[in-house]
Amino acid sequence: MAAKVTAYEESRRKRMEENKKRMEALNLHKLSRALKISTPTKSSPLKRSKPRVVEKQVVVVRRSNRIANKPAPFFKEAVIDRVVIPRRISKAADLSNLVFATDEARAKAIEKAEKLQSDLGSDYPTFIKSMLQSHVTGGFWLGCLPLDFCRRNLPRRGDFITLIDEDADEYQVTYLARQNGLSGGWKGFAVAHGLLDGDAVVFQLIKPTTCKVYIIRVNGSEQGNSL
Repeated sequence: MAAKVTAYEESRRKRMEENKKRMEALNLHKLSRALKISTPTKSSPLKRSKPRVVEKQVVVVRRSNRIANKPAPFFKEAVIDRVVIPRRISKAADLSNLVFATDEARAKAIEKAEKLQSDLGSDYPTFIKSMLQSHVTGGFWLGCLPLDFCRRNLPRRGDFITLIDEDADEYQVTYLARQNGLSGGWKGFAVAHGLLDGDAVVFQLIKPTTCKVYIIRVNGSEQGNSL
């Protein structure tokens, strides 16, 4: 096997030497160099784009026959006075005149309200609400009504509830079912009856959306309702 490889390499070497002698006899190397020197390299010329010519044509604008013979309108500049709306400045609530009930006075009012609730019996559902400053001043929002009472007796959706006072005067207030509280109209009732912090109010449901209201004053006086 080694002898065959050696013979092949020897014959290949001889062919390469013969080819080299033939190339030297023909002077191919010199001719290739001469062609490279004599032939200059040419750079391709840059293509110049022709400018785009836009032809403008005068087009006659069509006008309505109704205004074709009328003169062109004249617009006069009008001076408009700037209306300055004064900014609304919110005033801080004056808390200097507010009277807060003592814990003892509040407890006595609640105790009297519970006695009244017991005297009313169980024919109609009742609940007691002790008044806070947020109930009788400022926002006038009577929230956090007893959840069990609301679920059992009041509408499941927002509705109007009528409150009847001791003089049989009726006040319509908005009941918000999701918040379990009284909103619109409650301010009118609270102001009309001079409710104060610490007053205990007994609500007696006599109809699905009608309540009789009993007020136990924190200062000791009592007001009852009767139809």
